[in-house]
Amino acid sequence: MLTQLFSKLNHKPPTITTILLLLRRKTTSAEYVASRNRDPTFEKLMDKYKNLFKVISIQNLILGSTTNTAAAPPAVSVDILNRLSQRLHLNRGATHFLRKYPHIFHIFHHPTKLQPFCTLTESALKITQQEAATTNASLPLVINRLVRMLSMSVTKTLPLRAIFKVFRELGLPDDFEDSVILKKSNLFALVDSGIEPNTHLLKLVGDVIPKSELVAAVDNWRVMECCKEDRGVDRNEILYSFKHSYPPGMKLRRSFKAKVKEWEKLKYVGPYEAVEIGEKRKSKIGMMEMEKRAVGIVHEFLSLTVEKMVEVEKISHFRKWFGIDLNIRDLFLDHPGIFYLSTKGYRHTVFLREAYERGCLIEPNPVYEARRKLLDLVILGRRGLSRGHSEPTSVRQGDDGIEELKTDSDED
Repeated sequence: MLTQLFSKLNHKPPTITTILLLLRRKTTSAEYVASRNRDPTFEKLMDKYKNLFKVISIQNLILGSTTNTAAAPPAVSVDILNRLSQRLHLNRGATHFLRKYPHIFHIFHHPTKLQPFCTLTESALKITQQEAATTNASLPLVINRLVRMLSMSVTKTLPLRAIFKVFRELGLPDDFEDSVILKKSNLFALVDSGIEPNTHLLKLVGDVIPKSELVAAVDNWRVMECCKEDRGVDRNEILYSFKHSYPPGMKLRRSFKAKVKEWEKLKYVGPYEAVEIGEKRKSKIGMMEMEKRAVGIVHEFLSLTVEKMVEVEKISHFRKWFGIDLNIRDLFLDHPGIFYLSTKGYRHTVFLREAYERGCLIEPNPVYEARRKLLDLVILGRRGLSRGHSEPTSVRQGDDGIEELKTDSDED
């Protein structure tokens, strides 16, 4: 068939080399991502999150703006947002997007500048203040996370610019460089990079956590599994295993199950243990152990985040510092029982599967709960608007989330 096809296209018989190249063509990265098994629960969650990310971008612009008077709430010109609409991925313009979320944004006509401005509603401001308060209250936990991140690095150092990219995921305050790094000089130090100019590295100089207490999250899970009375678990079988849960409808062939079972028994070096990278590359079994170590590091990375999710591009900035000599995205695709990769919202986002159930964290934390309230407002959209009004008058912020009162409402 291939011979006939080439004869029609080229009017001459193909060579053996051409046929072998066609038969041996590797799957491209895009095809590999597209062929993954989808999980409807995570896909629905990302449908909500992709709009939340846009809301957060606009919210940060509003909160970062300055006003003439201290008493005036922070606001930004709608014209500026419209000019940034392409960068913010607002396909139908900023004005249309702002009007979709009246529980978050309030558009008003500025009395002196004579143009429309946008500010945050009272509900959105309360959520922002709550998140800031819970972040400051959890500083000891945040410091613990940062120490663990640096402890996973081969050199106990990380680029400061990489930390800036994931500071929100780690629950760090906006001014963490002053409130955390400089105030904890007994633990952290900023040093100049000898390779790149004007680049600072964050270095771990103290041991706030004893080495015996640097236990990975997956190790704690293994201990809990072994301690369960109603589960006869062989300690040797679970010694190096990870928790697996696959997308619904994914066909698990016998060969795949056997391969996963063999991989589970494979020994590896934990994320907080020292390892000689060069030695491991010399053998096939060493490469497999390095891959499993990479899985352990990324698993621990996600466990340290507030929402157990992070953008793949952000993790890539830590790859060489953690000693990972693999394609991070392919690592997630190769282990669908541990991670889930979503491509919605102009980004590739990875979730830690075991941390979620029905689209929510199994073990929520105060910072996550505050952010979830903002997501509730995004999901609410224009619901709760009384007829003839552009402002929400029939919703209130409760302790358990957004409460919608029973009134006539308009839908967008």
